[in-house]
Amino acid sequence: MGAASAAAASKVVGLGEAVGHVQAGDTVHVVCSHTRWSAAVRELVRQWWGRDPQWTLDMLSLSSLGTLFFRGGLVRRVVTGYSGDVFPNFTPNPRFGRAYLSGEVDVEHWSFLTFAQRLEAAARGLPALTTSSLVGSSMEDNSGFARVDTPFGPVGLVQAATPDVAIVHAAVADRQGNLALHPPLLEGVWGALAARRGVVATTELVVDDITPWSHLVVVPAHRTLAVAECPMGAHPGGLYGSFTPAEPYAEDVGFWAEVRDASRLDDEGFDEWIRHWVIEPEDHTAYLDRLGPDRVAALRARADRESWREDASAHPPDLAPPANDWELAAVHGARVVASRVLATGADVVLAGAGVANLATWLGVEQARAQGAHAVLTAELGLLGYTPTPADPFVFNHRAFPSATALHDASWVLGGLVPGPGTVALACLGAAQFDSAANINSTVVPGRTFLVGSGGGNDVASAADEVVVVTTLTGRRTVERCAYVTSPGDRVVAVATDLGVLERRQGQFVVVAVVPGRLDELRTLLAWDAPVATDLVDLDPPTPGELRSLRTWDPQGFFLRA
Repeated sequence: MGAASAAAASKVVGLGEAVGHVQAGDTVHVVCSHTRWSAAVRELVRQWWGRDPQWTLDMLSLSSLGTLFFRGGLVRRVVTGYSGDVFPNFTPNPRFGRAYLSGEVDVEHWSFLTFAQRLEAAARGLPALTTSSLVGSSMEDNSGFARVDTPFGPVGLVQAATPDVAIVHAAVADRQGNLALHPPLLEGVWGALAARRGVVATTELVVDDITPWSHLVVVPAHRTLAVAECPMGAHPGGLYGSFTPAEPYAEDVGFWAEVRDASRLDDEGFDEWIRHWVIEPEDHTAYLDRLGPDRVAALRARADRESWREDASAHPPDLAPPANDWELAAVHGARVVASRVLATGADVVLAGAGVANLATWLGVEQARAQGAHAVLTAELGLLGYTPTPADPFVFNHRAFPSATALHDASWVLGGLVPGPGTVALACLGAAQFDSAANINSTVVPGRTFLVGSGGGNDVASAADEVVVVTTLTGRRTVERCAYVTSPGDRVVAVATDLGVLERRQGQFVVVAVVPGRLDELRTLLAWDAPVATDLVDLDPPTPGELRSLRTWDPQGFFLRA
């Protein structure tokens, strides 16, 4: 191709022009990989602020920044797997809750895997795709799900979902619009392949020849409508790895915490934050100027795999205080995880978020010390990773380099975990659980919106065994969950700060208790749980167990008192 032809074929434009491909009334799919936000999404909000485009937002995970669409009056419907804060903790966000519960914004809940599978079906030109998720949950009532009897047995089907336009942030792109992404990829790029009109892309770097990174090209040029070069275009998310010439940078945890706090202000206070960070910066360069060179340099430095050492030095674990309730739950859960890993010969252990994540790390550490071969896996697309001190987040970029495999959620949740050749154990948290160990992390109908499924339903539906870890409070237990996010069929134990319940002959029995707290445990349960005749007292946490937990989470993001 001659120079003139190449120039004519170029799809590189400014950010504002690129976003101009999104129209009112569109179903807009924001692709979530380990980069969970982008300059294009911010510009989309800026251009359409207050204009009521009546979009359907098709987004796997709405973090705190997702509230911008709500405050700007930009969406009428959301299709998602998670709506809540991510940093500094996985918590419900009241702006999502008010909009969903009032009906101002209609919401359809899916699990992470089924969300991706619906897009995969559309990309493959199929009306539906089979799934092992959702059966036994309230999401089974979604209009896009069906259980069908076939000559091969009953199957779950998820209906294809076709967005109008997809928004993707790439590591590098060529001028024709071929897009290379760094793994891990979480939902993958099925939505980019399925979008009716195509993809609006931002990229860290435009290159003339992308063939040296052809193994990372996952969106072909003919699918791309426009490309805008935006260094640090995933901020406040990060870009992991040196797979291409794109320079990596870390998640801006401080910024995520800032927008989380801003979204909790009254409308006037939140609007002031939005004006400063979204409305006033007229282009991406102006946005980076507001971040400032020092902040940018610090984020690039934090992308180094050894940067955790600085955090660990700045936040040494305080080993003096006694264990708090969350630490007790984590220790009790870790011991159950370790025992089940050893009993089942588990190959992989998948962690949920928050304290369940820390309990999993500790449990696998304990099991491996006793000769187990199990490795950690995560829904983002990680296998065989090692946690780093001073960073308790399940999406910690600095743990990625230790992984033996980097893929996506479909590979982990749709292949590895349910695969017949893998013994998979999982550890999940629970905002609410019932006498059958069903978990509700989505909504208390008419009262409280929580966050959604994430990958929880997929794990609970497919893992060989599930351990639930949580603190025990009066609001956390019910006789029967009014909304079931994750069915309890595969749960073998529930570990709490007060004791452990184990499934025996179809019901959960109290098998271990913190000395002197049995009556309190039974009072806090919403049902009359039987007590095992072989009830044992739980040993207090050891100094080594507390050291591990507090080394991973020295600031108490999850191990909060």
